[in-house]
Amino acid sequence: MVQTQTIPYYHATGREEEVFTHAFRNKIPFLLKGPTGTGKSRFIEYMAHQLDQRIITISCHEETSATDLIGRFIIKGAETVWLDGPLTTAVKEGAIIYLDEVAEARPDVIVAIHSLTDHRRELFIDKLGETVKAHDNFMLVASFNPGYQRGFKELKPSTRQRFIAVSFEYPEPRVETEILVNETQVNAEIAKKLVNIGNKIRNLTELGLTETVSTRLLVDAAKLIHSGLPKRLSVHTAVVEPLTDDLQTLEALKDICDLMI
Repeated sequence: MVQTQTIPYYHATGREEEVFTHAFRNKIPFLLKGPTGTGKSRFIEYMAHQLDQRIITISCHEETSATDLIGRFIIKGAETVWLDGPLTTAVKEGAIIYLDEVAEARPDVIVAIHSLTDHRRELFIDKLGETVKAHDNFMLVASFNPGYQRGFKELKPSTRQRFIAVSFEYPEPRVETEILVNETQVNAEIAKKLVNIGNKIRNLTELGLTETVSTRLLVDAAKLIHSGLPKRLSVHTAVVEPLTDDLQTLEALKDICDLMI
């Protein structure tokens, strides 16, 4: 018996669905820009489902190399065999490849995808001496967090201009409340309080937080509350503690949350 795949929940905040669909049809690479936890990955999962396409997600980090994406030779018994990497698989089979936080990857990754992001739409596998033309349904999608990367790891303008781009921000309070209710089944009153806490902390720029409260953290807090964990403890562990290790900042945030919840 074939199980029906659950549609990933996503609440559009603009015309990003329309833009993505046209990018897919026109075989244009797609770049998502925005802070952590604003729904970038969920959006890609949702659009892959809407377009009935397979999605292969790679969470990039400082050790992610072109070899990891393209493939490598491995020893199998007494033989040396070639094993396609996730990028090569997506190119051949016509899947959506999603490079999450692409700016974190090693520079050779950017070099490897260049020929897939222009009119050529091909991947050169230097270890095999082969060039693979991309399947018609292949699509390259990448994301990065401009605020976090600024001054550390940036995408070069020459790379950015190979994509069309959409910016993701935290949803407006009404939409974010709806997201919490739909994701966790927590009641609307609690969801609204959590969203108010999130927006309060986001506006406290004087705390100097590297990252602020993401919708993801609010969803986690709502899940804990809905499952029966006390509200204050849920907010402390799901929202406050992940943000900082500084004791004074922790106490200040906990006091604010206790008053608001």
